Amino acid sequence: MAPRLDDLVVGDIVAEASFSLTRDSLVRYAGASGDFNSIHYRDDVATTVGLPGVIAHGMLTMGLAVQPVTDWVGDPGRIVDYQVRFTRPIVVGPAAAAAVTVLARVGQLDAEASIARIDLTVTFDGQTVLGKAQARVDLA
Repeated sequence: MAPRLDDLVVGDIVAEASFSLTRDSLVRYAGASGDFNSIHYRDDVATTVGLPGVIAHGMLTMGLAVQPVTDWVGDPGRIVDYQVRFTRPIVVGPAAAAAVTVLARVGQLDAEASIARIDLTVTFDGQTVLGKAQARVDLA
């Protein structure tokens, strides 16, 4: 059953999720997306351009971040707007997975338009990696 605007209060947590990113995840995403930039799979290239190591694709991070909202609302078509600012890279080491967490919280309710703004807190290694991450969801 789809969530109802009347049942929500600003500050409510509507979804939480954790994701593990590995080098294998990055290779699979590269194949699916066509983004074969070598900063996503070669440490030497990543460090040459000033990165701390291989980093996750920004669009992969953005996609993972909105997934809990999509699951909560039950229909991706209800997400009418979604935007983020990339603030920190997710460094994916050669052996250990990078743990990414997402917390989705009601940030604003517009009863007239039946729209809920869901604010996303996306963290890796104790730091926020996406700034101003927000999804606007139609709950009509």
